[in-house]
Amino acid sequence: MRASVSVVVAKFEDLVAIGLTHLVNEDPNLRILDDEVLPSAIERSIETHDPDVAVLNFGSLTSAAQVFQLHQSHPGTRLVVLANRPTASECNQMLSFGATACLSKETQGRDVVNAIHLASRGMHVLPRSAATGNGDLGIKGSDLLTPREADVLELLQDGATNAQIAQTLSIGMETVRTHARNIYRKLGISSRRDLARLSRPETLVTQAPDAG
Repeated sequence: MRASVSVVVAKFEDLVAIGLTHLVNEDPNLRILDDEVLPSAIERSIETHDPDVAVLNFGSLTSAAQVFQLHQSHPGTRLVVLANRPTASECNQMLSFGATACLSKETQGRDVVNAIHLASRGMHVLPRSAATGNGDLGIKGSDLLTPREADVLELLQDGATNAQIAQTLSIGMETVRTHARNIYRKLGISSRRDLARLSRPETLVTQAPDAG
């Protein structure tokens, strides 16, 4: 018999909330510890219940940095982010911030449940439709990393020096420093030491089927 997966669910729009709660409750291997959790209480709920998985409503978070901060504070809880038609780059960014899965709210219910199970085992999940979608995570564009900042972030996480990053990307040292400052600001951190604690996701192992 498979071990039960404990879940905390953030507050969602009424129809999404009803469907999500119903689907999770129908699965005998999933156990909701807390649901309809307000954004201001999500960290306290995770701290109190120590769930295997927390399902987050990205539209209710104030910034992308909150995903990073939750992952930093509670690395044992896998974060599943549901967003409004996220693009592939936006989902990959959420994984870089520490989420284990990023899915569209339009994803079929059974696939969301499957993603929760996969996430609980540390497997990363992206929606296949994100590759061609033009969705919006519901946060200010300035909170998202630019493609070049994402390149710099990856090299920073690999431990590359500013000089090595400049050489690899064929950009100037001051440009590297500017990108690094922007990355730290968007992640809500202040140094490479903080960044070193960010767990970079391994190769994606699965994709959720398209909605519909």
